[in-house]
Amino acid sequence: MSEYHIGDAMKAFLNKSNLKNGVRAVQIENVWTELMGKTIAKYTDKIQIINNTLFITTSIGPLKHELLFQKDKIIQRVNEALGENVIKEVVIQ
Repeated sequence: MSEYHIGDAMKAFLNKSNLKNGVRAVQIENVWTELMGKTIAKYTDKIQIINNTLFITTSIGPLKHELLFQKDKIIQRVNEALGENVIKEVVIQ
């Protein structure tokens, strides 16, 4: 019987499960203030990943407009924070 480190076993499990995007969304939420700043983080209601698309939900109209202009920067920063190119598209809701 082979031995696994617990971290390796968890990574293998997450890669094969449907929980992977949920875990990544939580990782993004944890560093969202550092990535985007306090003001944007304060008014962001929800962050979700579905099929390599990052969904950002906010009820503030001017913030939605600002985030639309920053899509490329958001993709770059989030992918750097995750350490891999996961996010291909951003949708502002």
